[in-house]
Amino acid sequence: MRTPHGIHVIDTGFVRPRLDAAYLVVEKGRGAFIDCGVNHSVPHLLAALDGAGLAPKDVDWLILTHVHLDHAGGAGELLRHLPGARLVVHPRGARHMIDPSRLWAGATAVYGEAEMQRSYGQLVPVAADRVVEAPDGHAVDLAGRRLVCLDTPGHARHHNAIFDPASGCVFSGDTFGVSYREFDTARGPFILPATSPIEFDPPALHRSIDRLVALKPAAIYPTHFGRIEPVAPLARELHAQLDAMVAIGFTARAAGAAGADRHHALKAGLRQLYASRAAQHGWTGDAAELDRLLAIDIELNAQGLGVWLDRGAPARAHER
Repeated sequence: MRTPHGIHVIDTGFVRPRLDAAYLVVEKGRGAFIDCGVNHSVPHLLAALDGAGLAPKDVDWLILTHVHLDHAGGAGELLRHLPGARLVVHPRGARHMIDPSRLWAGATAVYGEAEMQRSYGQLVPVAADRVVEAPDGHAVDLAGRRLVCLDTPGHARHHNAIFDPASGCVFSGDTFGVSYREFDTARGPFILPATSPIEFDPPALHRSIDRLVALKPAAIYPTHFGRIEPVAPLARELHAQLDAMVAIGFTARAAGAAGADRHHALKAGLRQLYASRAAQHGWTGDAAELDRLLAIDIELNAQGLGVWLDRGAPARAHER
């Protein structure tokens, strides 16, 4: 799907439709992908190139917001098809693209070898000479169009959001939460924070959201999923939900819950929070539909809260 300013929204096909997006930015016959999904997503991205009238040789860049596998797992495989493209990634994430063995081992320990192969495919290393480290403020030149990398921790310490001054929009990865189109109502998009393990940091995430809002973007393009606007009220909702999620974590800690019991309590609290906020938003789906759409997020967000609590989450964590 093409949106204004040469921005193409690509459904990567990961898990279900309209869950995971990559973006293709086209400028003067040159292309840049932002995020790429998994190995199995590569045919979707190449088809999008063809639909945009570009060939693989016309792609200059693959820019990653961060190296979580639903965003970056297909990077090495995609670059096999893009002879002139280089990979742009946060300095903390570069080594994991050059040698993805730790990413693979960590994810396999959680999901198992069979599920990793089914969902992601074997990770392909990226040659070091094709990797460009992008610290805060690094500008990628796409045929004269600047794409600016902004260090935006909170979801992960190796996270960049990408600001595109030409369109006035931001590609936010997971910093500006997730917004699935199934929850859209007459009030617009519904949004919730992404607090997956292992580097969730509430104050940093609050500050990163505020940093993106300060740019006064015309719209946000989160990886999950597609263009969303208006930005300011969505940011307020993210801040409110983030504080509520922190409160759920503190409640579980105060109750003395541990291990599986604490994880169950966190999941129950998140499910109740999201159901309540979605209903306030005008969404009329039932509990079974909510679980179908948000089961992955509830599980991962609960894990992220748990890891954060285990690190000794401070009582003033809601402050920015």
